[in-house]
Amino acid sequence: MATSIFVLNGPNLNLLGSREPEIYGRETLDQIAAGLTSHAVTLGITLDIRQSNHEGHLIDWLHEAQGTGAKAVIINPGGYSHTSVAIHDAVKAIATPVILVHLTDPASREPFRHTDLVALAATLVVKGQGAGGYLTALDAAARL
Repeated sequence: MATSIFVLNGPNLNLLGSREPEIYGRETLDQIAAGLTSHAVTLGITLDIRQSNHEGHLIDWLHEAQGTGAKAVIINPGGYSHTSVAIHDAVKAIATPVILVHLTDPASREPFRHTDLVALAATLVVKGQGAGGYLTALDAAARL
């Protein structure tokens, strides 16, 4: 059986490609998922890729990742990274390593993005690499 990694995407990431492409790029979430899936095959890893605009779904999926024995979680919680104590706590509550991905570098953006609650609990943070950050995170997860 191949190693499993969860890839969780938060609010508004379903709009990638059309939402502020000058900031987030022109790649859609489906295109990112296809690239990840293709790369995962070469690594012998299976991915469970999900997206939700709802905080509770992300928390449930973090718990599920641990419950199913996933090797790691790659998460882009979107704006919840800066506001969600609950997602921070869920990341801390599970033993499964969690790699946080940000398409941009929040520290170079608006001041309200400078506090990153999820980053405080994550095993690793990948930021400012655009869609390629997901591949960086996948390679890091494969090495765990």
